[in-house]
Amino acid sequence: MADNGDRPLLLLVDDDELIVESLSFALSETFEVLSAESRSAAHACLRAAPEQPKLALIDLGLPPTPHAPDEGFRLIGELFAFNPNMKVLILSGQSECRNIQHALTLGAVDFVAKPCDAGLLQSRLNHQLLLLDAEQPAKQASAVAEDILIGDSPAMATLRSLIEQFAETPFPVLVEGESGSGKELVAERLHATSSRRDEKMLTINCAAFTPELLEAQLFGHARGAFTGAEKDRTGFFEEVSDGTLFLDEVGEMPLDLQAKFLRVLENGEFYRLGETEKRRSHARIVAATNRDLRERVRDGVFRADLFHRLTVLTLSVPPLRDREGDWQVLMQRFQAQYADTMVPFVLTADAEQALAAYSFPGNVRELRNIVIRLGAKFPAGQVDAAQISTELEMDYQQLDGSIEHGAGAASDVASRLAEHGFRLDEELEDIERAYIKTALRLGSGNLSKAARLLGINRTTLYSRLARLGLDASAGDA
Repeated sequence: MADNGDRPLLLLVDDDELIVESLSFALSETFEVLSAESRSAAHACLRAAPEQPKLALIDLGLPPTPHAPDEGFRLIGELFAFNPNMKVLILSGQSECRNIQHALTLGAVDFVAKPCDAGLLQSRLNHQLLLLDAEQPAKQASAVAEDILIGDSPAMATLRSLIEQFAETPFPVLVEGESGSGKELVAERLHATSSRRDEKMLTINCAAFTPELLEAQLFGHARGAFTGAEKDRTGFFEEVSDGTLFLDEVGEMPLDLQAKFLRVLENGEFYRLGETEKRRSHARIVAATNRDLRERVRDGVFRADLFHRLTVLTLSVPPLRDREGDWQVLMQRFQAQYADTMVPFVLTADAEQALAAYSFPGNVRELRNIVIRLGAKFPAGQVDAAQISTELEMDYQQLDGSIEHGAGAASDVASRLAEHGFRLDEELEDIERAYIKTALRLGSGNLSKAARLLGINRTTLYSRLARLGLDASAGDA
């Protein structure tokens, strides 16, 4: 952990000036606090920061919708675009169970309800610093190819095979995959298994810079090329030499800059900002995106010629839900990784069944955070299905098939309302029945556990079971 002479950066995002002022003071001995009052202000703060913060503490209710969590949810994903390794904690009054679970699914590592004692918050942040220290050796060891992308599923075997095939080609490789699935690890393995392994590998996130700064970072600049350019600077294309340049979030590259990037891909030529001397790049380009680039092309924000150039070779990182049991191998790896900071826990059979049925919308990042939270809550203990279900985001697809037609997206709701014979009471009863049956299944028929999962008392659950004509074995149906 960094000492007070080298305080780590902490991004604090909250529109309450009193909270920002009091927390900035309370946490100042340990952290250098950067504050912002909105998503856009947070973006500006990150772009101006001397380095990316290790931690972020954010409210969910931010302008222009301070009474809803939507802005906070969007910000969580954007923070990972700036720094995939950032630890994001939520400090919010939007503490309904569904908000907590969705924030954790998006990648947040902790949720602290307002109002919060400053000492408790300090200990939560210190714990995350310890975990960052534990992750650092694993990050350094990831240069060893066999330590990357573990898993025994056919999907991962196919991915590893394709990486081996593409490792020595001079062409760019596009890595596609959902947020949290491990795209950067794929890029690292491509580099580590190639003949360029002894050269540099540099990473730049295209979403983390303004267009002007991104261009300067990639191509370099001459002294005086723009305000603040006090001396010549080598860009990443040049600095990486014969190594690998990994461009994360390439779909966010500004349209004007894409033409210059395409020129580098085609013939290696580029110019530093403010210079007329032609330079050449010998870098191997690996790009990554969690966006549909075809859709970006259709929307006119991504060049079609650049798309075709980038997609000569494409690797698709499978989401964790398609990796057939890899969650168990990954969980063991994460428990071993954090063994110095937490005592391992053990899953009961019903907990394993609950995780096996879970879709992991947040992918490997979500699983890692689940391991961390369970290790903190149940050190050296057993974790059952009821306990683990509080860590999972239950969506309609995971519930009983009787509500697959239910209240999903707005378009689904509209189509249901348009159906002949729609009855709201019947629809709500179907949803209630599905939740109760799922809670009974996760609680192995234990009514007390099921009631806790549903957020109601045991007596209320009894009455609802009677009204719906269900019994405690309904979860097995």
